[in-house]
Amino acid sequence: MNTRVTLLRVRPVRAFTDNYIWLIDSPKRPGLVVAVDPGDAEPVMAELQRSRCTLAAILLTHHHPDHIGGAARLRELGNVEVIGPHDARIDCLTRKVGDGEVVDLPDLGLKFQALHVPGHTLTHLAFVGHGAVFCGDTLFSAGCGRMFEGTPPQMHASLRRLAALAPATRVYCGHEYTAANLRFAGEVEPANAAVATHAMTVEALRAKDAPSLPSSIALEMQINPFLRCATDSVQAAAGRHAGRPMPDPVETFAVLRAWKDGFR
Repeated sequence: MNTRVTLLRVRPVRAFTDNYIWLIDSPKRPGLVVAVDPGDAEPVMAELQRSRCTLAAILLTHHHPDHIGGAARLRELGNVEVIGPHDARIDCLTRKVGDGEVVDLPDLGLKFQALHVPGHTLTHLAFVGHGAVFCGDTLFSAGCGRMFEGTPPQMHASLRRLAALAPATRVYCGHEYTAANLRFAGEVEPANAAVATHAMTVEALRAKDAPSLPSSIALEMQINPFLRCATDSVQAAAGRHAGRPMPDPVETFAVLRAWKDGFR
């Protein structure tokens, strides 16, 4: 993997209620950008016009409409490569990639590795490179995606895979869910000082209508209960909620995910 470029310029483009479409500026060709998960073409086109940039490529993490809905229209803007998982439900791809494959965009000075991270969907990918991970709806700040297609063991394994990335890796996920996720994290671990501190940080950011993202793997390991399923305090909380001891981190994850599904 290319490790020379360690700081990408990444811009959030808001879509729908709480989606983020990420625009990655080419470090080699100023004015060219890559879009990640453009669920809506309109805000991307508006940002391209505002910043006088040209879209060169699109990365898609999974098939849900709020992540791919604008890709076909954006592809029509010109010579735009659309890269995503092997999934027949995504019909606008120009290139399909699987686990471990490298997405090399040499003209842009960008290179990412695709990681298969099933759970939210069975074909979900994350794209890792340049000190960043674009993880769609698998990992959220202080949370994780719902399991629409996968199983707890699959989702837990996917999260462990992301947790194994370098601690400084910046986490760009698909939704602004951080404040709500931190409320749940505080319910699971009320004595976790990192959760309480970050909740105040996020509250201040959101009061200014600023994004809470990107996060980092190091921060998530402190505040995200779904990455802390081997931690005694998280296992104890899951056990109290389920009314039985937790035999292992996977069962702890399953209890936490079901608990979060009904948490308000």
